[in-house]
Amino acid sequence: MTDIRLGLIGAGAVGALHAEAARATPGVRVTAVCDLVAATAHRVAGPAGAEVFADHRDLIASGLVDAVVVNTPHALHTDIVVDAAQAGLHVLVEKPMATTVRDCLTMERACEKAGVTLFVGHIQHFLPPMAAAKAAVDAGAVGDVLAVHDWRGTDYRPGSRPSWFFDPAVSGGGVFINIGTHCVDRLLWITGRRPTAVTATAAHRGDLPVETDVLARLELEGGAVGHITVTSALLPARDELTVIGSRGSLRVSRGTGARLHPDDGTDPVLLAGESDDDVPAAFRDQLAAFAAAVRGERPCAVPAAHGRQVVTAVAGVYAACATGERHLLSDAADVPVG
Repeated sequence: MTDIRLGLIGAGAVGALHAEAARATPGVRVTAVCDLVAATAHRVAGPAGAEVFADHRDLIASGLVDAVVVNTPHALHTDIVVDAAQAGLHVLVEKPMATTVRDCLTMERACEKAGVTLFVGHIQHFLPPMAAAKAAVDAGAVGDVLAVHDWRGTDYRPGSRPSWFFDPAVSGGGVFINIGTHCVDRLLWITGRRPTAVTATAAHRGDLPVETDVLARLELEGGAVGHITVTSALLPARDELTVIGSRGSLRVSRGTGARLHPDDGTDPVLLAGESDDDVPAAFRDQLAAFAAAVRGERPCAVPAAHGRQVVTAVAGVYAACATGERHLLSDAADVPVG
């Protein structure tokens, strides 16, 4: 079968991971790279012998690609995805899908109308410990899910990441839309439950226009509850998910992998360890899943509806932080995330 010709729109750190993944994925090759910084585009394009562009519209119109990966600042996703869809190109859009629920819907409708795949880049689905946790929950290893706690701690100060992350008009918010989106995604994905309401509070430390810390409580259909803590305090980095069930619990944490703790007193079970290759492998597996969806070999592994549901919950967290009140969630609401 002819290779899928891939265009990368945005060639920063994550764009480079997509390029590396393409080199290791049979049937996919990078043929074009777009970035506003020419040196960044050339650095990623060079190993693939790909053409370089400064404007995504020129890349889309070039005839060099069958599909694109959109890896730009969050607020720019929608226009690029719509442009690509209208040109008949398949799309993998990085998380978060957009900064409003309405923009998510606009992207979905454009891709549906064009008959192209829209795949959302929630990389957590492809990390071995998270995938093992999902499989265990689906198999009933913990019984009915009662509660989930997810805690992410990271440095979120200027200088720790590109400056646009601190511009709410471009990023859509602060630490929660960037880091917290991972937590919301894996909460909804692993439990398989829709969020119905949220309460939350945010802290703004330092002279920043975006939040630096968030505590959120998400109510899920069926009565389960998810607690998400995202902090940027200068503590040791933390990435830990705990699922409490009626027959057992499981924990996924950075450095130790995924472990099942049965309630019957038997020893904990290692479901999946962790290795230095987990992130590159996850990007390879994600790209392979995208390629399979483009070819019609498999359903889309992370469909637009899931990406929109994540944005709905994130928007609800911001709304609850702004009002101090419990916020009911609705996919139809045009709620800005930031």
